[in-house]
Amino acid sequence: MKKYNLELVVFLCGAAVMTIELVGSRVLAPYVGASIFVWTSLIGVILGSLSVGYWYGGKLSDRYPSYRWLALIIFSAGVYVALIALIKFWLLFYLIKWITDIRISSIIAALVLFSPPSVLLGMVSPYAAKLKLRALAQSGSTVGNLYALSTIGSIAGTFLAGFWLIPSFGITAIMYGVALALVIVSAIAYGHNWRSQTLAAIIIVTAFAGHNGYSQWLARRGWAEIDTRYAHALIFNDIDKETGKPVRRLNFEGNSQAAMFLHSDELVYEYTKYYDLAAHFTPGFTKALMIGGGAYSYPKHYLSAFPQAQLDVVEIDPKLTELARQYFRLRDDPRLRIFHADGRIFLNRSQERYDVIFNDAYRSTNAIPYQLTTQEAARKMYERLTSGGVALINIISAVEGTRGQFLRAEYKTFKSIFPQVYLFYVSSPEGEQAQNLMLVALKSESPPSFISSNLNFNGYLSNRWLKELKLDEPILTDEYAPVDKYIMNLL
Repeated sequence: MKKYNLELVVFLCGAAVMTIELVGSRVLAPYVGASIFVWTSLIGVILGSLSVGYWYGGKLSDRYPSYRWLALIIFSAGVYVALIALIKFWLLFYLIKWITDIRISSIIAALVLFSPPSVLLGMVSPYAAKLKLRALAQSGSTVGNLYALSTIGSIAGTFLAGFWLIPSFGITAIMYGVALALVIVSAIAYGHNWRSQTLAAIIIVTAFAGHNGYSQWLARRGWAEIDTRYAHALIFNDIDKETGKPVRRLNFEGNSQAAMFLHSDELVYEYTKYYDLAAHFTPGFTKALMIGGGAYSYPKHYLSAFPQAQLDVVEIDPKLTELARQYFRLRDDPRLRIFHADGRIFLNRSQERYDVIFNDAYRSTNAIPYQLTTQEAARKMYERLTSGGVALINIISAVEGTRGQFLRAEYKTFKSIFPQVYLFYVSSPEGEQAQNLMLVALKSESPPSFISSNLNFNGYLSNRWLKELKLDEPILTDEYAPVDKYIMNLL
């Protein structure tokens, strides 16, 4: 081999490991979410697999210290990564049907999909060290240099995947790209006959071309798969079960995040209609803030329903705003301002005052942004409201039992800041049923009326939770907010 080929091989394989890990989180997210449990499973499995690779790579290199074996290891890793791109959908689709506990299903998924290539790539550094030591006497510095290069490669792969690859390309394209790169690296490692690598490269490129053609075919039929900085999004046309009308849905992390009727501007999801109660609790309001834009279903309705009012929307993901314009009829409006930022950071920095704050950032039980659930976040909402202002927070939870822990913790948290907090159920008065719940927090100390001349409002107001809430959970704080533990009970 050329003088620095082994160093290059180790560096590139290190980069591949971290690229696979970061992309792996996107592979799993549509099916098991992106909670701390999923990340723990993925990181733990990959670290364990690398350890096995280090151990077995050292043993194998003592028995078969050849460049051909090193090339075969890297080649096998590339082929398996290409296989991930082919089987991930079917494996995960059936896995979550058979195993509903996301802790178990995420571990199994990580083991099947990402453990084999991690073991193989873990074998590269000790194998390269063995080959290098056959020609050099300085064993300590040689091994140290190779492992340092592997780590530097992992750092490079982390930044490359996080800052460029994932925001710019689909996860399947990245998987095929990593597979192709590893096949090429195996050819560099071998340095002789490249026939097997050439054949594998042709197969991988053909598979990717087929996938790309299939994606275009789906797009022509109303389906689209898009990777944003924060999620793997799926857009598709469907039929609404409640009305029988055609709808377009936005899904990510395995859940429907938003929807719109294809032939009308009515709100699809019942819970979003409860946001209109802002007009009951703060009549004549003129300015509102919405945390979480998604497909902008409610902002579009708001601009139509309240022509006297303006709306600021904080959406962390710029790509979702772009998709809302492309697929969900979002139009520019002088009364609508959009800020692409984390909702909590916006609250921390903003000096604006609002009559109403809508929080629709908890759209999925798979991954709730805990930084918006805490007492400190509630205090920031309180500070940003005008004297008679109201905050309306959509929460997916039960009220009673273990499935209601998150709701009770959140209710207690807001109650520690706001003088008045009320709860409205959207679907059922059954306390142990998980559903959309609307938490209404008033800055005013004057008790509101729960009767309205508006018939729709009266229907929503009649769903007020009247039973006493058992406030047995701790107040959520930036220091301690066990949100992932609570939402596990909902899955």
